[in-house]
Amino acid sequence: MSTLVIVESPTKAHTIRKFLPPDYRVEASMGHVRDLPRSAADVPPELKGEEWATLGVNVAAGFEPLYIVPKDKQKVVKDLKTALKTADELLLATDEDREGESISWHLLQLLEPKVPVRRMVFHEITEEAIREALRNCRDVNQQLVRAQETRRILDRLVGYTLSPLLWRKIAPHLSAGRVQSVAVRLLVQRERERLAFRKGQFWDLKATLDQRGTLFPARLVSVGGQRLATGNDFDPATGQVRNPDAVLLLDEAAANALRDRLLTETWTVTEQEERQQTRKPAPPFTTSTLQQEANRKLHLSAQETMRIAQKLYEEGYITYMRTDSVHLSEQAIAAARSCVEAMYGKAFLSPQPRQYTTKTKGAQEAHEAIRPAGSQFRTPQETGLKDRELELYELIWKRTVASQMADARVTLLTVSITAGDALFRAHGKRIDFPGFFRAYVEGSDDPDAALESQEVMLPLMQVGDILRCQALESVGHETQPPPRYTEASLVKALEQAGIGRPSTYATIISTIQDREYAIRRGNALEPTFTAFAVTALLEKYFPDLVDINFTARMEQTLDEISTGEVQWQPYLESFYLGENGLEQQVKERERTIESTEARAIALPELNAEVVVGRFGPFVVYQNGNGSEPIKASLPQDATPGSLTREQVEQLIRQKLEGPDKLGVHPETGEPIFLLTGRFGPYVQLGEATAANPKPKRASLPKGVSPDEVTLDLAITLLSLPRILGVHPETGKLIQANQGRFGPYIVHDPEGEKDYRSLRGEDDVYTITLERALELLATPKASRGRAKKQVLAVLGTHPEDGEPVQILDGPYGPYVNHGKVNASLPEGVSPETMTLEQALPLLAEKAPKKTRRSATATAPKPKSTTKKISTKTATKTAKTSRRKSTET
Repeated sequence: MSTLVIVESPTKAHTIRKFLPPDYRVEASMGHVRDLPRSAADVPPELKGEEWATLGVNVAAGFEPLYIVPKDKQKVVKDLKTALKTADELLLATDEDREGESISWHLLQLLEPKVPVRRMVFHEITEEAIREALRNCRDVNQQLVRAQETRRILDRLVGYTLSPLLWRKIAPHLSAGRVQSVAVRLLVQRERERLAFRKGQFWDLKATLDQRGTLFPARLVSVGGQRLATGNDFDPATGQVRNPDAVLLLDEAAANALRDRLLTETWTVTEQEERQQTRKPAPPFTTSTLQQEANRKLHLSAQETMRIAQKLYEEGYITYMRTDSVHLSEQAIAAARSCVEAMYGKAFLSPQPRQYTTKTKGAQEAHEAIRPAGSQFRTPQETGLKDRELELYELIWKRTVASQMADARVTLLTVSITAGDALFRAHGKRIDFPGFFRAYVEGSDDPDAALESQEVMLPLMQVGDILRCQALESVGHETQPPPRYTEASLVKALEQAGIGRPSTYATIISTIQDREYAIRRGNALEPTFTAFAVTALLEKYFPDLVDINFTARMEQTLDEISTGEVQWQPYLESFYLGENGLEQQVKERERTIESTEARAIALPELNAEVVVGRFGPFVVYQNGNGSEPIKASLPQDATPGSLTREQVEQLIRQKLEGPDKLGVHPETGEPIFLLTGRFGPYVQLGEATAANPKPKRASLPKGVSPDEVTLDLAITLLSLPRILGVHPETGKLIQANQGRFGPYIVHDPEGEKDYRSLRGEDDVYTITLERALELLATPKASRGRAKKQVLAVLGTHPEDGEPVQILDGPYGPYVNHGKVNASLPEGVSPETMTLEQALPLLAEKAPKKTRRSATATAPKPKSTTKKISTKTATKTAKTSRRKSTET
């Protein structure tokens, strides 16, 4: 008897194959095998005339979905059918979550097996887990399938109904999504708070005190019995103290006067307090907490974290990485406790096994938390893992082991000290027993926060002791606006609100950056002008769709569909159809939404209006003298949070008075101007005229502000590119220039260009021909950045004939064509990747001016009374597909 086992990825197939009997054949589906069409081109010929077909959902036929087989899955499906012909049994072993259940169901629909079928589920890939799963197979859970299908349909209805409205009212290539738009609104709301924020200033005193030769700090807390104002006492909207009569607000002069007075006082210990505190370890990781901690500690994005965790799971190192449960199996608890006892001793073991309860709405307690796989946990050193994979495994291992360790016991020390009528306090912390601190300390969003394991010692003191004031300084403070969201804090906010699911967080954050709703500055996510415009439109005309509570209730309803408590079809009907359904709302709002209003953004403190245009945001200034308004493009990296009044005034002045003239070029006699454009400040030689529409320009070097630009610097910048001379062997020119990635030299600039980046002491403005020849003689592979290893060449691109290849990068293999890179899909390895799979991935990542939006051809869906069966289309339709990003 032979058995065919189907999993999602080749890596998972390779790992699971080791634990199955020899007559079991394991094949990979390469992720999803069917999906809704992504554009009109994907619709089967027989359905081309149906307006609902591109939507992929026949609303009039009971929300019947149109499923198609992607082009890159045609061969996969064919091979699976061939393998099934020789099998006596089929085991569907896709992931244990709802998406995995959906993949199994789609496989059943496509393969139409004539042999017995069983659903095999496991949360880790170990021999014990696989054998246990073989003994406890079940049927495909139709309720889970229906819940996942409803989620997919709902996301498609929201995305394909609202996105075209945004294209028409604001700008092309925009998208809306059920969860995506709420996440963007969170970013915008936080930025609005920051823009409305007004700084408050306050001063206090810091003393350095001496107790028998030991120095320690103390802070002023009150004067004359009146509490000193702190940052929490200020109103962020006004920058003023909320209740001035309740606190003492010191300015610099008052703080200095108080300092001088207290230096002559006697410093006496008046009170000591010790407070014992017990710290409990954090629960094991869920998907969201893993993403948060990996972002804080390892500086990994949510997407990078999930890619690495996926690999660790498929190779048998950790349990399933998409879970919202903190539950640990008895086997896992025993393994963790064994590690604690072996590595730290019995004293560090919790008296009783710890079991954690999941508080997240809709969490699936049947699943486990993310932990090391197996009944015995391999230490990080025993795994043989390297680099990021080792770091993430170690993070998971430490968190899991720490969850079964003893509480940490800490004593918090507070000493009150008086000097005249002023009260100072010194704080210390003594760790009486480190407990789980020995293995793991949870990270913090506050980079200045001290680690929990750090002791702050105070010298031994008694009430009545006289201390010597070694130093006393006045310290000024400014209140700070609320911090921008990081990936970690945004994931935390979404999870706490009950929005989205573990498998969607990484995709949501990736999508809002790909769609240019947010940019990353450091570790923070900063919303763009487009995000402000889209959020304002949705808040005004579709408030429910960006309301956190409304979206959380939708999420809960989708969970209730998976348990049979709610029927999927009536829910979709109430949401989309009817007098107040989304379809009708869009029709009504479209007539009332003014495009000029939707694209305009009013920001506090700016004496102008910002408008989101087809080619980026620009500022509009009403001159006030009856003339046409003045328009000026904003720099490409300008955002509502970074644009200042001074920048706007400079752009307007440049339009009104012309650019700032720095002087005249000594050789050409042409004027040199300082301007600001879409890509930032630059200098220009001569005026732009009909005869000279593109005068010579040069961007300012990084770190140089417009105020620092002199005529000499401008002349130097405009000297590029410099012709260094002719190559003695080829007779071709050699130039030095400044590029996007720094200074470089190029040989044969008009023909087959050969580049070398400048490094170290080489200066683009002074480099000689002799030095350039030395650099050109150096092989490219041996200089600077290491040459990327080519893992596979897939073929040539049909548009330009350039190679499409797979390169090995610092975060794993990726597809490359020219300057366009794209990550490999989940579950696809370099060995199995094909040119047909690579082309749509590269098209999605290509610059917007060279690609069409994936949904740009989607018409606004209309109900139809004509019912057409989609069963035939299900089997014959073809398309390119990736996992849904419409959430």
